[in-house]
Amino acid sequence: MSHSVCIATYRCHDDKADFNKKAQGIAVGLTVGSWTDLPEARKAEMEKHLGRVLSVTVYEPENAAPGERYADLVIAYPDVNFSRDLPALLVTVFGKLSMDGRIKLLDLDFSPAFVSAFPGPKFGITGVRELLGIEQRPLLMSIFKSVIGHDLPNLREQFYRQALGGVDLIKDDEILFENPLTPLEKRVEACMEAAEQAQAETGQKLLYAVNLTGSTSKLAANAKLAIAAGANALLFNVLAYGYDVLHELSSDPEISVPIAAHPALAGAFYPSPHYGIAAPLLLGKLMRLAGADLVLFPSPYGSVVMPKEENLAVQAALIDPALPVKASFPVPSAGIHPGLVPLILRDFGQDVVVNAGGGIHGHPLGTAAGGQAFRQAITATLSGISLPEAASQPGNEALQAAINSWGYKE
Repeated sequence: MSHSVCIATYRCHDDKADFNKKAQGIAVGLTVGSWTDLPEARKAEMEKHLGRVLSVTVYEPENAAPGERYADLVIAYPDVNFSRDLPALLVTVFGKLSMDGRIKLLDLDFSPAFVSAFPGPKFGITGVRELLGIEQRPLLMSIFKSVIGHDLPNLREQFYRQALGGVDLIKDDEILFENPLTPLEKRVEACMEAAEQAQAETGQKLLYAVNLTGSTSKLAANAKLAIAAGANALLFNVLAYGYDVLHELSSDPEISVPIAAHPALAGAFYPSPHYGIAAPLLLGKLMRLAGADLVLFPSPYGSVVMPKEENLAVQAALIDPALPVKASFPVPSAGIHPGLVPLILRDFGQDVVVNAGGGIHGHPLGTAAGGQAFRQAITATLSGISLPEAASQPGNEALQAAINSWGYKE
């Protein structure tokens, strides 16, 4: 194929369909609209716009039960058909098609020309590590909890307690929006004061990812207000606003802090085997291309479970060197406690952010001890020491209390 294309892979479930005919209908219908009815002279002119079926792989088990027959369809779409932005690409390859029966978008492979429009993450894994001065070990993130209805002094105290525990990042809850009790600029000022106070005691830098909210037209201005007030990271609900909004924010030279992408609404897209967009594309490749420095996604261990195979595929998409932009930090989240640290490091390696909410705030010795327990678990795991052995050592009472409360897995 001589012209530049983006390639979409779909999984289509149908008990009776001619999948080759189905694929050909998609390739033509989502590009030139009609082919066989065109005059020959017109075909020569339109050929550069025509979608092409690259492969059709049918899975048809013997004695298949209803609903088990499916095919993977791979179709190329010429770049000339759409502008170099993610909304245009997504509408082209999956707009009306997403409503056409049991079909799921599994993957997108972008042309070099398309990718060239996206600088990707401004910081990525390496840049976030440089900001924190941490070269190798996994990072630890803490989540604000019980934030609705609290005033600035209460929020500041919560932040301070988390920071004392030795966390590297603290993020707002994604449901903390602009409100009279904790307005954006005042919230940033209060929390960064607490960060400085804690750093004086612990000697440790940290990033505060303040939740960026408001109407779309005001997001960039709000981000710059937060940065002017001292914010050194942002949290953003990408799927509620759209990938293109993330791309605009991450590409803005005045928004000079890492952006953490929250997966809110993702459950409306990826869990079904028959519909939606696959998690590695939704939360991996597209988030990274749009510029997320850190990407949160459900862990395979906790309360909002994503199958482990999907988890590792999301991680792979976030760090895959084949995509020529910086790698995004994987942040498996939900239901994480210190006893799970060996599993997280086994499955995700050291380039991971261990993200905890209840596992820090619910610690029996308090929030600061919750962070300390995680740090002690990380240190032990990196040293090849079992958590029970580490917990028995003097000074690791926080880890022992965590194991007593939640147990451990190795």
